[in-house]
Amino acid sequence: MFVSPSSCLVDAGGAMTSATGAKRTRIRDLAGLFADEAAFAALAATSGDAIAYGVDEFRPERVTPQELIFGTSTLGPGRVGDEFFMTRGHIHVKSDRPEIYFCQEGRGVMHMELPSGETQPMEMHPGTVIHVPPFWIHRSVNTGTAPLVTFFCYPADAGQDYEIIARAGGMKTLIVADGDGWREAPNPRYRGRDAGEIARYMGAAA
Repeated sequence: MFVSPSSCLVDAGGAMTSATGAKRTRIRDLAGLFADEAAFAALAATSGDAIAYGVDEFRPERVTPQELIFGTSTLGPGRVGDEFFMTRGHIHVKSDRPEIYFCQEGRGVMHMELPSGETQPMEMHPGTVIHVPPFWIHRSVNTGTAPLVTFFCYPADAGQDYEIIARAGGMKTLIVADGDGWREAPNPRYRGRDAGEIARYMGAAA
């Protein structure tokens, strides 16, 4: 049986018609992500119910490994201490699956890290296409003053594993403010991963 073709319209703010799902993450949901816990607690106390970022997605009517899921992510601007607002970040459950991001609006960084600890942040601005290869943990960081809107697309069987970041105490580096720009800084809470965990995620690369 064939799946019927479909289409969506995406506006500059990331709103998508014909979306099959939507998720909104509030500031209070980001507890544990930021190094400055006191600054986060103060922000959550006053603005915890505010939306930090939203995701609208389109899943085909019949999801198979050969299919694609796509959608938009809209991440608001803001800071917690020296760190910028960010998404939770993930690696794919099937870690050998890639993902594509297209920046529509705003400015930011796609922060990427291999399970073994190598990091590679890449700047995003309107028109930038980021290819996240297999095996890379990735999260979006809004380094600008306006919403960061990205369009994403990934294989339907990829899945998302968020706990790989939480177990390590965050990513190996932080994206922090540096004057009018940003820089990478060491994450003092980072615990790294043992050889067994690295092998579980990167075994398919051997």
